[in-house]
Amino acid sequence: MRMRKKKNLIPRMERCAAYQIKDPYERRGRWRELMPGAREVRVELGCGKGRFTAETAKAEPDVLFLAIEKVPDAMVVAMERAAREELHNVFFVDADVDQLPEFFAPGEVSRIYINFCDPWPKSNQAKRRLTHGNFLRRYRKVLAENGQIWFKSDNVKLFAFSVEEIPQFGFALSEVTDDLHADGPKGVMTDYEAKFYEQGVPIHRLVATMRPWTEPEKDEKKQP
Repeated sequence: MRMRKKKNLIPRMERCAAYQIKDPYERRGRWRELMPGAREVRVELGCGKGRFTAETAKAEPDVLFLAIEKVPDAMVVAMERAAREELHNVFFVDADVDQLPEFFAPGEVSRIYINFCDPWPKSNQAKRRLTHGNFLRRYRKVLAENGQIWFKSDNVKLFAFSVEEIPQFGFALSEVTDDLHADGPKGVMTDYEAKFYEQGVPIHRLVATMRPWTEPEKDEKKQP
């Protein structure tokens, strides 16, 4: 779904400038300087309009949250939410997900949230899915020992793909469910998730915990 262009985007972004990190590459290994007493550093990939971001940050004020979003029209709404709540433990980054190892040092992140990412349904688009091995390798480079990925999706095929793909890259799955809210609302919802819930659309969720892992060597004898 393409987001409608926001009016007065630039002045709105400027009013929330304190919440945007414009030098993420220079902060590699130094993110905790934003909040020296932080218990953990967590990253959300694609925060959208920030409902999940703001509510989660408000619920855990001792955790530093970094929300990554490439769409300015969505990020400005998220930053305005954080500003209204007067949150001091969440910041926003405009960057590509594949750049994570470039602005986070090894072991710097305790948890990664992936909520309702683009399913890229065609088989030739698989490498663009945020739960594809190409991205999982990148997450491993920044996650701490026993670091986790919390993944939610409404897409049955993407979730099935993820359940099969993620363990192949050294992650142990737990809390796997095909209907997270079967017994009523559970946890903080995103804006899309709230709409799905009202429509009766099942939400799929899993937690993936990083384990020691060595990537298998490629068999050069096999044909490409």
